[in-house]
Amino acid sequence: MTDPTAATPSTYAARLTADDLVGTVPDLMAAPAIRWGVLGAGNIAGSFSDGVRDRTASRVTAVGSRSVDKAQAFADAHAPGARAHGSYEDLVADDDVDVVYVATPHSHHLEHARLAIAAGKHVLVEKPLTRSVAESRALLEAAREAGVFLLEAVWTRYLPHVAAIRAAIARGEIGEVRTVLADFDIYRDYDPTHRLFAPELAGGALLDLGIYPITLVHDLLGVPAETVARGTLAETGVDDHVSMILRYESGAQAVLHTSSTAKGAAGARIIGTRGHIEIPEWFFTPTGFRVVRDDGTTWSFTSPAGEGKAYEAAEVARCLAAGRTESPRMPWEHTLEVMSILDDARAQLGVVYPGE
Repeated sequence: MTDPTAATPSTYAARLTADDLVGTVPDLMAAPAIRWGVLGAGNIAGSFSDGVRDRTASRVTAVGSRSVDKAQAFADAHAPGARAHGSYEDLVADDDVDVVYVATPHSHHLEHARLAIAAGKHVLVEKPLTRSVAESRALLEAAREAGVFLLEAVWTRYLPHVAAIRAAIARGEIGEVRTVLADFDIYRDYDPTHRLFAPELAGGALLDLGIYPITLVHDLLGVPAETVARGTLAETGVDDHVSMILRYESGAQAVLHTSSTAKGAAGARIIGTRGHIEIPEWFFTPTGFRVVRDDGTTWSFTSPAGEGKAYEAAEVARCLAAGRTESPRMPWEHTLEVMSILDDARAQLGVVYPGE
């Protein structure tokens, strides 16, 4: 294989093709059509349902909430024609549902995903899969025993710009990855009842926001040899401002930050021995990046516009058609590895949730 780093800027730029830039992301509308049941009627569930409706061949056929009126209002706004159920039990029992998307607070993921699995339904669970590694293992075992598909909804792994970044790194565009810098910081006025600050809802910046930079690094570098986490806690006892260093046996490092009390760009930089990749903002959403090589070559990539959660919905449909019980891009092992990093960081910060 020709070493792309050996080419001159002009020769190298001329060699780049559409396939080089795009990586491997199947066409969304080519994924088989499946029937979704949405468990929970919040904002994330709404954007997911919009993506299914507008960008895939699938459809949301049912919505479940603790209030039938809320479920109906959600259906009217995001999935016209979907049945509205006033309980989660009725939703998972719906015969017109193939897969249940669990979009309730982190504290209830285990309970609600188990409910769907017990009904024989395949399940997509909003990230993080559960509150802890122990809970995740229990949920994965339930799915294994039932023989159903289960996936943590880490939508970033299926986005076009992430595929393009992985392809660029595999081609040696920036040499060996040595450092990853990433942050996801938002500012929200302190409110002990909001899910970000409520321990009973498994709140905190780490599980809600920090999982994104951690997942990015895990996707690129795998499991660290050591995780160091330092930060502050809100009055409710959950983390609200966290810095992390992940050290790898190869010598590579990741420097990550997450906060619910500061406003950042959610950018990332991937630095290698022969160049670097810049993602200016919102690295975990459909966005763009720029490659800067040590030979002076630069090039950029921009993901197609549109709701990004459609990509994970299409992945679920493809996996079901192939008879899989887990996704090769986010296998169960990866979920446990990322959850272990989160557990480690949370333990260092002294965050304990009720019932643990």
